[in-house]
This record gives sequence, C-alpha cells and structure tokens, in this order.
Amino acid sequence: MERKIRTLIVDDMKLARGHIKQYLIKDAEIEIVGECVNGREAVKAINDRKPDLVFLDVQMPGVDGFGVIEKIGVEQMPAIIFVTAFDEFALKAFDANATDYLLKPFDEERLTRAVARAKKGIKHPKPIDLDERLRRVLEEVRPAQTPKYLKRIAVKHAEHTFILPTDDIDWIGAAGNYVELHVGRETYLIRERLSQLEEKLDPEKFVRVHRSTIVRVDRIKKLHPLFNDDHVIELQTGAKLNASRTYNEKLLSLLNS
Repeated sequence: MERKIRTLIVDDMKLARGHIKQYLIKDAEIEIVGECVNGREAVKAINDRKPDLVFLDVQMPGVDGFGVIEKIGVEQMPAIIFVTAFDEFALKAFDANATDYLLKPFDEERLTRAVARAKKGIKHPKPIDLDERLRRVLEEVRPAQTPKYLKRIAVKHAEHTFILPTDDIDWIGAAGNYVELHVGRETYLIRERLSQLEEKLDPEKFVRVHRSTIVRVDRIKKLHPLFNDDHVIELQTGAKLNASRTYNEKLLSLLNS
C-alpha cells in the first residue's frame, strides 16, 4: 500500500482550517498530521512531524507564511499550497513560480485541483529549480505585499480637524455608520463602518474582540472569564469591554505572540 501524503494545515482562522479539513478527510491518499494557528506553531510542527504537504496561510499575526519558509529554510520546505486573500498581482507571482495557491473563499473543485497538482509534485523527484522558484516567490511577492496600515486618522473635533496617531487609540466601538475612537478619557467620532476600519488597521496591533469592538492589544491588562468562553477585557485605562468567544482564537494568539 502506498504511503499516505502527510499534510499540515496552517491558518490563524479556525473556520478556514475547518474548510480545508472537511475536503481533505474525503481523500484516501491524504493523512492530516496536524493543524497550526500561527507561524511559530507551524515551524515547530514542520520540524517535528515532517509533513509532505503544507497548506500555508500567507497572512498571520507574528510569523507569517513567508516567515515560516525563511525559518525552515527553502531547501527543507515540504510542498506548499498557499492559502491567501491577496490580490491578482500576488497570485500571478505564485502561479508564475509554480507554487500553487487557494484564494479565499475557495470551493472544493479549486482545492481538488491544487491537491492534485501537489500530489504530482510529491510523487515525482523534486525539480532541481524548485528551490530557486520558491526563493523568487519570497523576493517578488513579500516586499510587494507588505500591507500598509493606517498610522494616523483625521478627526473632526469641535471646529477643528486634527491628526490622531492610531498608536494613541485604546479601543474602538461601533456606533451605526460611525465608530468611536477611545483615547484615554477622550472619545472621537468618525464616519466609517467598524469592518471597514478593521481592514485598515495593523492586525498585529488591533484585534476584533466583539462584533462591535476592536481593541489595541498592548492596552489589554487582564482577561476575566465568563460563561461559555466569553470574557471581559480590562484595559490599562480601567475600561472593561465584552469579548465574544467567536474571536477568542485570534485574540489569544496575539496575546501569546
């Protein structure tokens, strides 16, 4: 009997990992050897479990997908299927360098094609230029795709407009079509949806803890557990905010990084 393809799933979102897993368990040639929620876990798992194939999320807090490759070393990396929400430019770079990808959201047909391509590569001798192509992925894609997050926000206050550094923000709350920026004892209102602002903020500094709340991670002082894995977050300012279990995984991952 032919040995199964040992497969590791790396993504900071539980839903994304589950989406991949539900398809892979149908494949008799695949053996899932683990799941990782961040790059640091992935580096350890790749070294310890020696997978043949890794589904590797590109953007994760702390060590991202490219950081995993750098820490393991190009020559030691197993076959990779990148999982990404990046734009067409990045996808063309992946494809041109013969490294497969899944663009979120993806369906079973697209995942099946990616797995079939990976199987073909795993079952045949490693092309001598594969490592060089992977190096080009790092050189071409990573610098171009380094996200540029908001460093300052223009805020109208009284009759004036002033520039508020995002590093000064303690937490952000939804207020209909507006958001409230909480800075110490002051609160400023700007017209923007919370979900839109979340996409513009550095995910290593700001984390969604509730459908109506974003918190700056380094302002968190304590977590007080409630029922059903919900929490109350206590900030250094003394403010107390509700945190839903829906966002626990990403919150704890950032706090531990």
